[in-house]
Amino acid sequence: MASIRERFRYKVDTFLAGGSKALFLSLAFSFLGSITGILLLRLGLAELADDDETSLRKHLWVSFLELTDPGNMSQDSDTEPVYKVAGVAAGFTGVVIFSSLIAFLTTALSDAIAHLRKGHSKVLEEDHSLILGWGPRVVEILNELAIANESESEAVVAILSSESKEDMDEHLRVHFPDRKTTRIVTRNGSTASLTSLEHVSAATAKSAIVLATCDAAADDEAKLESDANVVKTVLALASSVEADHPISIVAELFDPKNRAVVEDIAPGRVVVVDAEEILAKIMVQTSRTSGLAVVYSELLSFDGCEIYFYKGTWNGVTFGELQFRFADGVPIGLRHSDGRIEMRPPVGHVLAFDDEIIIVAQDDSSIAFKPQMVARPHEIIPPKRQVERRKERMLIVGWSAKAPLVIGEYGDYVLEGSSVDVVLAEAPQDIRDEVARLSAENASVEVRLIETNPLDRESLAGLQPFSYDTVIVLRQDPEGPPNAERIDAESIMVLLHLRRLRRDLPPGTWVGTKIITEVLDSQNQDLINRAGVDDFIISDRLVSMIFAQLSQEPRIKLVYDDLFEEAGSEIYVKPAWLYFDQLPANVRFCDLMRVAQNRSDEVCIGYKLKALEGDGDKNFGVSLVPPKDTMIQLTHHDSLVVVAEDDR
Repeated sequence: MASIRERFRYKVDTFLAGGSKALFLSLAFSFLGSITGILLLRLGLAELADDDETSLRKHLWVSFLELTDPGNMSQDSDTEPVYKVAGVAAGFTGVVIFSSLIAFLTTALSDAIAHLRKGHSKVLEEDHSLILGWGPRVVEILNELAIANESESEAVVAILSSESKEDMDEHLRVHFPDRKTTRIVTRNGSTASLTSLEHVSAATAKSAIVLATCDAAADDEAKLESDANVVKTVLALASSVEADHPISIVAELFDPKNRAVVEDIAPGRVVVVDAEEILAKIMVQTSRTSGLAVVYSELLSFDGCEIYFYKGTWNGVTFGELQFRFADGVPIGLRHSDGRIEMRPPVGHVLAFDDEIIIVAQDDSSIAFKPQMVARPHEIIPPKRQVERRKERMLIVGWSAKAPLVIGEYGDYVLEGSSVDVVLAEAPQDIRDEVARLSAENASVEVRLIETNPLDRESLAGLQPFSYDTVIVLRQDPEGPPNAERIDAESIMVLLHLRRLRRDLPPGTWVGTKIITEVLDSQNQDLINRAGVDDFIISDRLVSMIFAQLSQEPRIKLVYDDLFEEAGSEIYVKPAWLYFDQLPANVRFCDLMRVAQNRSDEVCIGYKLKALEGDGDKNFGVSLVPPKDTMIQLTHHDSLVVVAEDDR
């Protein structure tokens, strides 16, 4: 049987467990009890002093003043001595109560600030963007969204992650100071929780990007866990949003089997991205066409030329003439009324009234279909030349999750009898088995494993790297947690060795080897440029660009699928001598567009000047969608950027 004391303590504990409200009520009752006690004390002392002149109202007022401010004890200076006892009691009691009140307010304010820092308050926004998850790509995604939102007076991006709000805010304060017109709101919580999604107002968001919880270098168990979390997050997101609310959801998955499952959760609103597959496709295409990485970096970013959809009144115009009806922009394809994408239709194709065009332009606000041609090109007939196809050799330095994808894509492009050599300092058994499998399954290429240390210059020289058509320096997946600085440092070391080996070649030696590398940290771009690389792929930046663009325009995924597939139309940087008999030549950009049309219905969207390919301020010599009347002096070493069927 519990004692009365124990029961009293239990009641007090239960009451105080109510938090700040209970403490405030305790102080309020203490104040009322104290003023009542002081008043009764004064009335009792008045009886002892036989004081009939002081009224009850006077006693109550003096008790209140002395209790709220000890300095008011002077109210009893000229009264009977017995009242001084009540004054002292009121003063000391007031000090205790108001000291407790100050402590309560301080604690309550600290708790409120701590609660805000935890990021559990609700985000009261509409038409904002959501990023669900946290990782190295967040800053790059935010940078792209900030550029896209520059035309808005105040745009909002809300981030929901299991990371603490303080850590997220501090990281963004250091790494993303220039936010332009975009306001960033961070919240802590589970991305798969309906309550947490409600806190970031998911029901009123215009887009959501669901990030994987691990890197592509993680083990299979971590990837499975990441995919499971993404599936649950998309499911929770779909449950939080009304069926008729237009929201675009971009999700990152590793296992291809999970893609259809996720897309079926909210048909038409979810776009699933396999980052490693896209990077592998871009890397292979870039390895075959120098300068293509710069083209993709611009097209995939909101900073520069982009790909847009545009609907106009076509009035029976042909696709060939359509290309000259825009002051800013070059149409590269069509989206038909049934949703089918047709890249690079024949120049004589007549547009249907309900066709949408796919156009590369500087900005969507400048796209306008003109009733007449904005420039009239000269009719130039290209010579009947082609790039001769032959067996090719590729050297891959390093190994990562995308290596099998790169080899598979490479096999789709090259002639049978081509080869791929993979260089590793020491290959574990699983990589040996993977190389053997790739060699057996790929009919076009022979895949060989060479075990030598690529970080040693003499070992690298023994491979004769400049006898290959392409050298790809892949990041090496670490055994522990990924470290971008260490991974990039190893890649840069290999590149420096290659640069030195190129310098040591006999004078006059022709080198046609393209060197491609993968970079994790975009801040290492300048170091890579100085290492003499033909092209480089900034992995996180490119993937972040794709995520950001798909979140704003999910239909563009169909365009990417076509451009990145070997079977469809692709973007190539082709030598100018394929298009002109006589070089150098002074031509306008509209002339380049016409001569490309006359060469198998190709679409010219820009050009690349060899003399500027080392100048980063000049976009490495690449110019996309210039004004149609821009004069260009082309030499034998310059190139056209075209959408074409193949690289020949």
